[in-house]
Amino acid sequence: MIARMWRGWVRTEQANDYVDYITGTGLREYAETPGNRGCQMWTRDVGDGRTEVVTVSWWDSRDAIVGFAGSDIDVAVFYPEDDKYLIDRETTVSHFEVAAQAPM
Repeated sequence: MIARMWRGWVRTEQANDYVDYITGTGLREYAETPGNRGCQMWTRDVGDGRTEVVTVSWWDSRDAIVGFAGSDIDVAVFYPEDDKYLIDRETTVSHFEVAAQAPM
């Protein structure tokens, strides 16, 4: 299994709206892509008017990620209204081999 992680930053007052937006776009698209095993969005207020946002998704394989991200899976996927919310962002994503997992 492969874990895919991306980070961005939004204004804290827009954090809830951005979470709603990505839930309806990115997280929905993750879940609809064959080979996706789940996804989450994490947030944390960094205390300076910004909230850090992290999306994490789990995939059967790198080939499954191609179904979501296209042929260059290291490039982040963005949506039309992201510029309305994001004040900084990573333009690439990190991929990790899941080496161990405990039941939740």
